[in-house]
This record gives sequence, structure tokens and C-alpha cells, in this order.
Amino acid sequence: MIKSKKDFERISSEEKDMTTPRGLHESLPRGIIIRTEVRGTGVTQKPVKTRERTKGKKMKSNEIYKIFGTDYTAMTREILERAELAELIGDRDKKIGIKPNLVSPTPPMMGATTHPEVVAGIIEYLQAHGFNNITMMESCYCGGDTMECFEVCGYDRFVEKYGVPFVDAQKSTYTHIETAGLKLKIADCAKNVDFMIGVPVMKGHCQTRITCAIKNMKGMVPADEKRRFHTLGLHEPIGRLLTVVRQDFVVVDHICGDLDFEEGGNPVTCNCVMAGIDPVLIDSYVCKLLRYDVSEVPYIGIAEKLGCGSTNIEGASIIKLGRNGEPDAPAPDENLKLTRKTVDLRDALEEVDSCSACYGTLVPVLERLKEEGLLEELLEKIPDHVIHIGQGFQGKTGHVGVGNCTALFEVSAPGCPPSEEDMYDTLVAYMKTKS
Repeated sequence: MIKSKKDFERISSEEKDMTTPRGLHESLPRGIIIRTEVRGTGVTQKPVKTRERTKGKKMKSNEIYKIFGTDYTAMTREILERAELAELIGDRDKKIGIKPNLVSPTPPMMGATTHPEVVAGIIEYLQAHGFNNITMMESCYCGGDTMECFEVCGYDRFVEKYGVPFVDAQKSTYTHIETAGLKLKIADCAKNVDFMIGVPVMKGHCQTRITCAIKNMKGMVPADEKRRFHTLGLHEPIGRLLTVVRQDFVVVDHICGDLDFEEGGNPVTCNCVMAGIDPVLIDSYVCKLLRYDVSEVPYIGIAEKLGCGSTNIEGASIIKLGRNGEPDAPAPDENLKLTRKTVDLRDALEEVDSCSACYGTLVPVLERLKEEGLLEELLEKIPDHVIHIGQGFQGKTGHVGVGNCTALFEVSAPGCPPSEEDMYDTLVAYMKTKS
């Protein structure tokens, strides 16, 4: 019997297979799952009955489910039961991919990465329904270490706990696939699955305004291809992603995403999990929640034109399942507090084909300069009154830039990307020389 964390760590791997959720799930009837709770020094496991929808009422493509609460694993299992995900997948032998957002080594509470509790709920649901050919997969930002993100965000324990492997897509083999006149380099680990479950975080983005279901699949391309996306205008290749990387179901972490910036730092607590079949519709709904018109995020319309989904939010059915799985509990109406800080900072930049990693590093530097009352003074002292960033400045000269792409400028913070401190120190030093 498992009474403590030490007991759990001490037992053999064979015994662990019979005591972890994976081992127990295999012998349980449909609709019953094992809830594992670790509190203090104790580990408890107990069967939990989940509420099931009426047979034959699978989720429709124009439906988006929402559930609120703080038990994110239980909420996720519940929303999948109500969606009849097992029926949507079908064959229990299918290869299932789970694609969270692990963009950076940032704890989920900071609003940038997918909560592991949500992915745990997906795995537990799938294993309870007889699906065991499951793989987690992701790659982080350009220049980062995916496995560091994997560990910092709390996913490393899932490999042993659930027997579910993780693939660093950055190290995967790749295939060039042509789509709508554009050839894209796609990780084979994504290409080889039969059913892909995307698990994005609903966030704002410094370059594309929002990031959620569609853009989450950018993690299935290598670093050099991610950089090339920016030279292609970013929206065009992102809009084509769903034609070459399948995304059959989406579970959105809408728990505490940073609604302004993709790398987090200003989380907005919503305690919500959403789910749907159509990633284009989900992103259109995110635009509505963040008070953008879909036309302001061009890749969504591109995906719709290529037949990847619908932007018809007026024809969507938004179904609230209540709070903590209780249908009678009132679900809050969302009136999200938005700051638009990254949008306000764009006037300080001259950006051409910049990578998200470099741009994303510069944003908090500009915020810091603004808070310290230095940004306006800095821009006044730069002859063209802007900071340059992006691949479009390679081989060109200018006044002030950040990143290796502006190496020939009068002043440039080196790196790909440079660190926040290096960017800040370079810009402040320039300002002092002009005093």
C-alpha cells in the first residue's frame, strides 16, 4: 500500500505499473478513473466516477466547451467525457500525439506554458478509455533547450508515472511537405501520429496579437524553419500549418495566460479549460475574448480559406459546463482585463522579419525602460528614433539595433537572441554616450 511519497519512489517499476493510474485504469470500467493526489507526505488514489453524455451526442465542430474551477486535472477529464473524445478518436490502437505549449522554461503560473495538470487529465482520460499509444511532443523557442522547458514546467514526471514518452521535436527527423505553393519542414514525430491533441495556452502575442490553437503547431517545425517563417511574413506559413500538421482536437489552457505577451510575466487568472474540434473556430473565439477582429490576425483567415476550419463565431455554440464540473454552479461571464502593453511599445521599433525569441526578449526590456522613465529619452537620442530588430537588417547599417542581424549597426546588442540584461545595458550605455 502506498502511504507516502517515499513509498511510491521505493517500489519496483513492475509494482509501480500496477499502482499508478496507468496500471489501474486498464482494469476499470468505462467512465471510472483513478484520481491520484499528493499532499504533504501522503499519496492517495481512489476511483472517481465521471459524468458521461448521452450516447451518440458527440461534440460538433461548431461547439466549444468551457469548464471553470481549480482542479485542472478533474476539469480536463470532465470536459473530455462530455465531448465523447474516445468516440471521436475511435480505434484504440491509434497513435495519439499530445502537443502542449512549452515555449520557454517558465512555470505555468507565469502565464506562458501549458499547466501539466491539464495534460495529466488528458492522459488519464485516454488511458481510462483504453488508449495507450500516446506520445507527448514539443520544441521550444529558437535557441532554447526543450528538455529544460520540459522539466521546469513539470512534465518529466509523466514519463514514469503514466508510461508516456516525450519527443523533443527539435531533435526529430523532418520532412519537407508542399502546401498551397509553399514547402514547409515538418517534424516526422508529428507527421506519424493518427490523432493529434493540441494543448495550447490562450495568450496574447507581441507580433501576431494572439496565440492559441493554430500557432501552437509551430512547435512542430525546427529552429531554422521557425526563423524562415518570419522571413515569409509569419502569418502565411502559420496559416498553412494545419494543412500539413494535423490537429484533431484542442484542449485550451485558459487558466492564467498572459493576455498581452507570449512569454508570460503578467498572468490573468481565469481558471478555465476549453475544448473543441475546430482550431480555426477556437482561435476566432479567442480573438473575440481578447477584443480583436479576426482580420487583425491574418493567419486565421488563411487557415479558413485552405479549408482547415471556420471563423463563423456567430454560428458557434459556446457551452459552459459549470464550475468544478457541477452543471448547476454558475460559470462566470468573462470580461477580461487587457493592457495592450506590447501593442503600445511597437512605435519604438523598426521590425523586419524578427524571430519571436529576439522580439520577445526585447519587449520586457522596453517595458523596463518605460517604467524607469528612460524610453522616451532613449528614442529622442537615436537619430531615426527607433530600435531596429530582425533578419531584414542583415548586412545593413544603421544607428541602434539588437541581435546579430544588426551587427553592422553603430550600436548593436549581440546574440541570437541577446539576453535581456545585454539588451538593456547596450541601450542604456548608448543613451549615456549621447548625454
